[in-house]
Amino acid sequence: MRPNPLPLADRLKTNLLHAPPFLLGTAFFGSLALLASLLDTHGRLQHRLARIWAQFSVWSSGSRVEVIGLENLPSPSAKGISASTEEAERNTRFGGAVPAVYAANHTSYMDTPVVFASLPFQFRILAKKELWGLPFIGWYLNRSGQIPIDIANPRATISSLGNGVRALREGLSVFVFPEGGRTPNGGLQPFLNGAAYLAIRAQAPLVPVALIGVYDLLPMHTRHFYRSGQPLKLAVGKPISTQGRSLREAEALTEELRQSIVALIERHGQGTSQVSRPIRSEQAAGA
Repeated sequence: MRPNPLPLADRLKTNLLHAPPFLLGTAFFGSLALLASLLDTHGRLQHRLARIWAQFSVWSSGSRVEVIGLENLPSPSAKGISASTEEAERNTRFGGAVPAVYAANHTSYMDTPVVFASLPFQFRILAKKELWGLPFIGWYLNRSGQIPIDIANPRATISSLGNGVRALREGLSVFVFPEGGRTPNGGLQPFLNGAAYLAIRAQAPLVPVALIGVYDLLPMHTRHFYRSGQPLKLAVGKPISTQGRSLREAEALTEELRQSIVALIERHGQGTSQVSRPIRSEQAAGA
């Protein structure tokens, strides 16, 4: 658990050792990704650069990531189906993964590097549109085909979710933070229905993901990394099938997703600041 206030030694480490390579690495790999986007039509090279940036960023923060549950990633064999030639080609193009909606708790600005560093296939992120205004990060998000979402504007939200459904139908997985923003206190916040909406519309598996320890590394409203000696964790849960489910079931599916993430946190998150809180009903779809 992150101490408050953070010891002077940890603040000095961030300012002198961790922050400079983190910022320089973001600028360097962001520039490379922008150049790659001029030639890379499928996004493979850009995604590879994003993974290298993410791994470098985690290393720069003084941390490491333990990935749990990769055997739960959806695959044609796991679903008991035989993919068509066209589906197999799409899956191969995007890293061999069956298109799915991945949904995780949102704890920190470091969530995105942890996700990119951990998942071994190409995907697109639905993220708050404000990130598109950040230097290098916003430029990369735009050029690499990530999907901005404005949860304050219902019409824009529906349009963004439509873009996510198209990506899934084209063979790409989509990653969503259903809380709509970072937790201010480490607790799991109420979920919006966007992830369930995407999965049902595309009839794609909905995969719960728990990010553990990332809040303690860099919580909201701080700029200093804390190295606790414990690894960050990304835990993948068992996929939730959406076959035959309708949009009327989006709220129930959202609660099922949230409880799956709660269970992952309780199973793997001993010693962190993350606790679950009661879910609140959300009427509008969001991400």
